[in-house]
Amino acid sequence: MYSNGDRTDYKKRVDWFTIALYLLLVVAGWFAICGASYDFDMSRLFAFGSRPMMQLLWIGLAVVIGFMVLLIETDIFESLAPVFYVAMLGLLALTIFIAPDIKGSHSWLVIGPLRLQPAEFAKVTTALFLAWKLSQSDFVLRGMKSYVYAFGIIFIPVLLILMQNETGSALVYVAFFLALYREGLTGIFLGIAFCAVLFFVTALKLQGDLWWGHTDAAEWSVVTMTSLIAILLVRLYTKERSRFYWLALGLTAIAYGVSIALSYFVPVNFLWTAYGLLVLLVVWVLMMAVRRYLLAYLLIAVFVLGSIGYLFSVDYVFNEVMQPHQQMRIKVALGIEEDLRGGGYNVDQSKIAIGSGGFLGKGFLKGTQTKLKYVPEQDTDFIFCTVGEEQGFVGSILLLITYATLIIRIVWLAERQTKVFSRVYGHSVAGILLFHLSINVGMVIGLVPVIGIPLPFFSYGGSSLWGFTLLIFILLRLDADRDPRKR
Repeated sequence: MYSNGDRTDYKKRVDWFTIALYLLLVVAGWFAICGASYDFDMSRLFAFGSRPMMQLLWIGLAVVIGFMVLLIETDIFESLAPVFYVAMLGLLALTIFIAPDIKGSHSWLVIGPLRLQPAEFAKVTTALFLAWKLSQSDFVLRGMKSYVYAFGIIFIPVLLILMQNETGSALVYVAFFLALYREGLTGIFLGIAFCAVLFFVTALKLQGDLWWGHTDAAEWSVVTMTSLIAILLVRLYTKERSRFYWLALGLTAIAYGVSIALSYFVPVNFLWTAYGLLVLLVVWVLMMAVRRYLLAYLLIAVFVLGSIGYLFSVDYVFNEVMQPHQQMRIKVALGIEEDLRGGGYNVDQSKIAIGSGGFLGKGFLKGTQTKLKYVPEQDTDFIFCTVGEEQGFVGSILLLITYATLIIRIVWLAERQTKVFSRVYGHSVAGILLFHLSINVGMVIGLVPVIGIPLPFFSYGGSSLWGFTLLIFILLRLDADRDPRKR
């Protein structure tokens, strides 16, 4: 511990550089909202109740909230983290039943003129509770029991948010896995997540037969990738000699080569070749698991069988579970359909607005696409298109550099923490910001499906701004209270 003099002097150790970046983004976000709200009637821009004036109110309250957080004793965040988490779960559950239907979602609590979205604040309580659990002396992130516990902390609020029909807000919780990975989570889970996305996209994108035969392209591609990944896993996680690796790859290449050659002469479906090789691989892996009593072989077999089961579930999930608008957004993002009058309209207009900005932009309040309201939700989820149109390529790049600087700074703050609680919390904040930035900008320029999550500090609204403010200022308070002599 350190002296009381050091404790009372914590304000001098507040990271003012991070606060400066925060204020810079908040102010820039307000100007972007002005640009998105302006419609050639200047009298409405600063009218009471207008978007810019309301956002200015939310910003003022956010700054007050942030500096009030800096006055709170850090012990409160750690000791009451379980209480905050449970209370927020109760609020999320209550929201499902009492929130009005707003665009098909039951996620907003309406209190007079104020609307609050508990899901935005649930990220704060989840980050605190996850940090609290991982900081316990008797908890080690190793083994299935600890994984189930950590995953449960993340997925319980996800399920409640999904029940509110807020898919975008629920997906943000994937960001917590970056913090878990920093604390020792095996990279296998990240690999599985990558394969799940890859197989899902492949199953939807590659529709029809291969050009050289009568074989389903999507199924053949996924089965082939599963075989190659399984062979690589055997090479990485077992003690098999390299000759197995090259022998397996050689047999696979020969089998596929012969099948492709035959398909030129006989209309044959050589998908069974792929399945045959996969079955042989699974049988061999299971035999090695029994012979050598090595769990890695068994897990590889589970991966193969799970991948095939996942492949056959993609069609059901996409066509039966997902809603029509979600299906169309994914199809548009993958280039399967254009639908410029429906699901692809937002993204198409957004790209037009960004492209029209050119290198230097049209100037503040001079964008035509946004001023004429061609882009829906242009001051919330699609506000980045306003930046692209008015500030151009240069302004957009400078904004992304500022975000990157903030995220890197937060990672640096997290790494210099002397307590596990503060470190885990810091990496959770960085992960959340990185996920929001990547997905929001990605959907605005058409790289990912439109899932509806705000751009931090830019999108209009108090809940989002206050949630990000709490995330950052709690970390700043924890960092200011660290023992500087330990690092």
